[in-house]
Amino acid sequence: MRVKDLRVDFISVLSEIYDDVEEVHSFFYILSEKFLGLKRVDVAISLDMIVPAEVIHDFVQAQKLLQSHVPIQYVVGDTEFYGLPFIVNPAVLIPRPETEELVDWIIKDYHTSRTGGLFKKEPLKILDIGTGSGCIAISLAKHLQNAQIFAMDISEKAIEVAKANAKLNNVDIRFVLSDILNSDTLPDDFDIIVSNPPYVRDLEKKEIQPNVLDHEPHLALFVSDTDPLIFYKKIAELAKDNLIANGILYFEINQYLGSDTQLMMEHKGFESVQLRKDFYANDRMMRATKRTI
Repeated sequence: MRVKDLRVDFISVLSEIYDDVEEVHSFFYILSEKFLGLKRVDVAISLDMIVPAEVIHDFVQAQKLLQSHVPIQYVVGDTEFYGLPFIVNPAVLIPRPETEELVDWIIKDYHTSRTGGLFKKEPLKILDIGTGSGCIAISLAKHLQNAQIFAMDISEKAIEVAKANAKLNNVDIRFVLSDILNSDTLPDDFDIIVSNPPYVRDLEKKEIQPNVLDHEPHLALFVSDTDPLIFYKKIAELAKDNLIANGILYFEINQYLGSDTQLMMEHKGFESVQLRKDFYANDRMMRATKRTI
């Protein structure tokens, strides 16, 4: 089988499952790079290349997974976040572009502070709560090289993935296996605490695509309708004791609960609480400063 025949068959089968034909094409090119070492631009000049039998087998297996709406990142086992490579599997959420914006906010705040802004001392101590794949903690470690980074998660399997990603990206992270909802304190005092906790309400499941709903870890995604801010409240309470004076708390938040989250943080005693929209114009991030007495 030649590359052009493989492409026709692959796209024909998956176009019956996926409405977006461009998405199906993107799957083919991702797999071509993974299995054939051909980038998208190379495929166009390699259409008559004979595909080895073992590679055809790999494509068929990947196609079957995609027919079941397994995310392409899980199919290939990796993704990119903030320009860095990350291993991903069903034990961890697939990193989102919106979370890159949160990381970028922290990094830009840090560099701005070098001329007299938010952070007054070095090395900074930073805690990432609910680290998952480690994408936030590792990206910060890569770009804030003097920072001491801690990363916490309830899932032992997630910690294993995050440790592998730290090794892959050659950064030093202290990992902590802990259930934040049942924690009485944090492992140290910090200049920055950041978290992208579960925030999707059960009532919002109808908005979630099958590839997410059926395959990504619900433990890292969903909260009850009755107490959707449960993680934010707990983290804010702990941060009152374990953030240094004028320490900063950063959150990724539910787009529908921006005002509620902001009001809660103010009631918890934080100041300069700022909402920020993502590139889709949704309330997605929050920054708050620990009030000094």
